[in-house]
Amino acid sequence: MANFLKTWQTELKRTLTGSADAVPEWVPLLADGHDAGYFLPGSATWAVHGSMSTIVAGIRALLMQALHPGALAGVYDHSHFREDPLGRLASTIRWIFTVTYGSTYAAQAASGWVLRIHEQVNGLYVDGHGVERNYSADDPELLRWVHIAFTDAFLSTHKIWGARIPGGPDEYVREWIQAGTLMGVRVLPASEREMRGMLDKWYDDGDLKFDARVKEVVDFLRRPPLHPSLMVGYRVLFAAAVATLEPKYRELLGLKKAHLGPIPLPAVTGTRIVLWVIHLALGKVGPSEMAARSRLKRLGLLP
Repeated sequence: MANFLKTWQTELKRTLTGSADAVPEWVPLLADGHDAGYFLPGSATWAVHGSMSTIVAGIRALLMQALHPGALAGVYDHSHFREDPLGRLASTIRWIFTVTYGSTYAAQAASGWVLRIHEQVNGLYVDGHGVERNYSADDPELLRWVHIAFTDAFLSTHKIWGARIPGGPDEYVREWIQAGTLMGVRVLPASEREMRGMLDKWYDDGDLKFDARVKEVVDFLRRPPLHPSLMVGYRVLFAAAVATLEPKYRELLGLKKAHLGPIPLPAVTGTRIVLWVIHLALGKVGPSEMAARSRLKRLGLLP
């Protein structure tokens, strides 16, 4: 049992950070810098991104993002999500946590790095109306879809499995506008209601679609190449992500809430248990937050 738990903890860290034996090299760098960064302890952003619910949010966001054929084309044509899914996950986590916890310079540098990669991502896709279009990863409209899908996922899952958000859900949506701005996104929502309205417009206008590519991504997310010790917990988290989707998006993705025969499985309770276990394994405060607090103390912004 002890060996199993050690293996499980090691593989969990590898999956979420890309490093099994040590803190990733970029995390201690969050202690560097000469200002507070964009967000502080007590902010809505720190509350949401410091929650274990972000693990479920990541799955939900990827499911939602796959529904926009322009956004999906960039991932499908240019990323290595099949060969190195954990590497892509680790890169996304690095950017989110650097913007959340890093100095202004670190957040801007991390965003610039992503934008330089985006310069090489372009091609053709068929939109939801059957029209062939050009796509580019730095297209503000596609970036807006990705930003809102992430924001919606973080907020939706935190409202179920997280603690109180300082200032409420609208404050989180407003604060996280900064991340979109760093990525060159325009016309961002400033409230939860406005965000839902933007999502609904994409749906109502017929811009989203399900096809063979989406099915491949959904199947991949349903059964990713994780270590066997993680798969039981992951199945619970995937079921939770599906359960949090609005029915119309769940139906469009061809997904249903988890059932055992006619009996619905308790995804919310099961996920609360899985996230609690992960919380125990990773520690009460994540290394990114600890590095940020070290910088803030050095600057005299924390006691």
